[in-house]
Amino acid sequence: MRGTVPDLVTPYPIGAYLPAVYQEDSFAQRFTSGLDDVLAPAIAVLDSLEAYADPDTTPEDFLPWLAGWLGIAVEETLPADARRARVKHAAESFVVRGTHAGLRAALHTLTGAWLEVLDSGGVRCSDRSGGCTVTDAEPAVIVRLPQSLVHQREAVEALVAGAVPAHVHRAVELLDHDHLS
Repeated sequence: MRGTVPDLVTPYPIGAYLPAVYQEDSFAQRFTSGLDDVLAPAIAVLDSLEAYADPDTTPEDFLPWLAGWLGIAVEETLPADARRARVKHAAESFVVRGTHAGLRAALHTLTGAWLEVLDSGGVRCSDRSGGCTVTDAEPAVIVRLPQSLVHQREAVEALVAGAVPAHVHRAVELLDHDHLS
């Protein structure tokens, strides 16, 4: 939430735009300077609005707002760089959302590492009519997390839960070693 900013000067002081009789009135000038103090942050935001729409330059407390415009959730527990990367790459992620590649890319954005993702592949498709066959195996997605990223396990589990359909079994396995695929 934006508020007053100490020593922020407005480029458009209201008192200067009043008729001459009020420009000479000390009460009118004091009154409008109070309004200037309240309006100065809003004017500063509007003057730099493009910076608020850029994930690299927006203030940290605006990241959830920007993410909301894109229809994504950004976990507050993530470091600021990871939250910015999530918002920055959101549009690209919509193209591959719901796919094996999309899940790997989202996990990479979250953790900075390419994690191993095992997918049972519940459907096989063909370019011919009636060519799709359902496999006998229960659909499942398993993400293998190295020991070095154990501190991000909750965030990884939340991302996988949001990316994998509800009927698909999902799990995050902790590896005994730090090998990444």
